[in-house]
Amino acid sequence: MTNLLSARRETRPAGQSRSARPLLLRLHFYAGILIGPFLLVAALTGLLYVFTPQLERAVYEHELFVTPTGSPQSLDQQIAAAKQALPGATLVRVRPGATEIDSTQVIFSRADLAPSHWLTAYVDPYTAQVRGTLETYGSSQATPVRTWIDELHRGLHLGDLGRLYSELAASWLWLVVLGGLVLWWQRQRGRRKRMVLVDRRIRGRRGLLSWHAVLGTWIALVLLFLSVTGLTWSQYGGESITELRKALSWQTPTLSTSLSEHSAHGAHQQHSGHTGPDAGPDRVLAAARQSGLDGPVEITLPSGAGKAYLVKQIKGSWPQKQDAAAVDPASAQVVETLRFQDFPLGAKLARWGIDGHMGVLFGLPNQILLAVVCLVLIAMILWGYRMWWHRRPTRDRFALGRPFPRGGWRALHPVALAALVLGGGVLAWQLPVFGVSLLGFLVVDLLLAWRARRQALSAISGTGRTVTTSPEELT
Repeated sequence: MTNLLSARRETRPAGQSRSARPLLLRLHFYAGILIGPFLLVAALTGLLYVFTPQLERAVYEHELFVTPTGSPQSLDQQIAAAKQALPGATLVRVRPGATEIDSTQVIFSRADLAPSHWLTAYVDPYTAQVRGTLETYGSSQATPVRTWIDELHRGLHLGDLGRLYSELAASWLWLVVLGGLVLWWQRQRGRRKRMVLVDRRIRGRRGLLSWHAVLGTWIALVLLFLSVTGLTWSQYGGESITELRKALSWQTPTLSTSLSEHSAHGAHQQHSGHTGPDAGPDRVLAAARQSGLDGPVEITLPSGAGKAYLVKQIKGSWPQKQDAAAVDPASAQVVETLRFQDFPLGAKLARWGIDGHMGVLFGLPNQILLAVVCLVLIAMILWGYRMWWHRRPTRDRFALGRPFPRGGWRALHPVALAALVLGGGVLAWQLPVFGVSLLGFLVVDLLLAWRARRQALSAISGTGRTVTTSPEELT
């Protein structure tokens, strides 16, 4: 009979008032329990990634840094040394040292490398000697250590299949955070201090809830930021975000390297089909500096006849410098520039979001903030599982904590319910991993409802009584 009462209590809506709280409680519970492990892995690997700049400098100090001795050699001499160290590779880009103690990075491609992977020679600009070569990754020229940690955080070194874990975590994080905020603010209505200050007098499950909710409130904005920016890199949801940016004309503009396109606008027509002598990277860099491209830059060599040099600023910390210039290889004259200040707002937000997510936008304070948020998120997840343990039936030490009562959707106003269904459908379409996992939650919930009904019927049949189960008890 006790089992029967428990089963009926689980299937009854928590109150008949028009409130979203019962539904939010159950959704927050399921999302926390089932998505928690993915968020935990993302937080742990993210914490490891935050300080990769310092780790890189420690591991690759010999390659990355030099001792100034006299005047720097020309870029041509440094490139020649790098070519000797990497025969058979194709020169692609050059990154002159940003400071007097930084080595020059000469970047090559080779047919046997994976997509977005490069061979980078680190050259002492004062002696033109190669200090070492490494396989690097991406536009940031990540070293092997950072590449390994990045792939761990992004996909657990499992390829495209592994990337589903991080997309699942990012797809649900924002919903878990917003739902938790609403639940906590409703619970503490009229008690503002308890919303943002932990009540240390409380013990047990309520004390854990205070720590979980208050610290979650403090880091909510950062978690939402990480969720949104993480989705921009995701495998499936990222495609939807890219399409949205296209529709809003928020794409990051690019500077063409075609000299014919620049000559069509009335500039340097005599060089539109250049195949003659090359001015060289030293003169090209000097021209870019004169046009205002100071700080660390990357020089991309012409990819063929009729192509210009492309010089881009690569300073990711605040204030960012992301200007670019196309330079004629024959005359070393700047034929066109692209200024970061002219980027669409959406492109600027994307740039700031990516660098903020990686911890480089504001330097060390950015790293410390992300590290603290990762640690707090880890603690919140562990507290959440501890609260789940507190909800278990005390007479059965092997039982798990019960979920919050089902049927909360019946407490919603019909208009709110329709909006919820419509919004959920749109989100599921735009974020496929979220949609599939949401469907999985519903299937699990229905199976639990079926199991509870079977247990209730078994208990009734054992007493010889007859029971009629309403359809509502299946939801």
